[in-house]
Amino acid sequence: MPLHQQGAHIVSTDEMTGIQALERLHPTKPVKPGTQELREFEYVRHGTQTLIANFEVATGKVLKPSIGDTRTEMDFAQHIKQTVAVDPEGEWIFVCDQLNTHKSETLVRLVAEQCNIQEDLGVKGKSGILASLDTRTAFLACPSHRIRFVYTPKHASWLNQVEIWFGILVRKLLRRASFVSKESLAQRILAFIDYFNETMAKPFKWTYKGRPLAA
Repeated sequence: MPLHQQGAHIVSTDEMTGIQALERLHPTKPVKPGTQELREFEYVRHGTQTLIANFEVATGKVLKPSIGDTRTEMDFAQHIKQTVAVDPEGEWIFVCDQLNTHKSETLVRLVAEQCNIQEDLGVKGKSGILASLDTRTAFLACPSHRIRFVYTPKHASWLNQVEIWFGILVRKLLRRASFVSKESLAQRILAFIDYFNETMAKPFKWTYKGRPLAA
């Protein structure tokens, strides 16, 4: 029986950094008979935001997104915490790339707390589970944990399905929009996610021809 049908949550998770809040100086002029759309090329920069998103593999929905100014190990751990809160006793499998913030001391401590693991974690850089990147990775990927991480191979983060969804976000919203502030950008992204989940969400079907990339 598939893990999802057994109640497990399998989510593809990653950050999309440097999303620019660009405000075009003049509105886009729509297509008219005999003319093309005219889009303003000058814009004002209002800063950037980082989106941390979860793509649920079995349903195609985006769960509990986080948007903020930074992508520190604390940001990522807090994102995982708010995601797990959706089903605090459930099994969670997060598919991530090999970024250091996905293997941090903060994340190890969070998983230990959430899974009620009483084992001494040691000292970062010196001993125990926290001793090195490899020991932290082994702990976070342990299949016996209710919350665990599966890491894509190095230089193959494109295997992570949320990367496909990021492409959809760019094509459907970010590429053509104008945002008057970082707050406006964040609100529009969250509104798009709600719309996507209601009207467009579906599991990606991996194919040799790469058709999901054109979704």
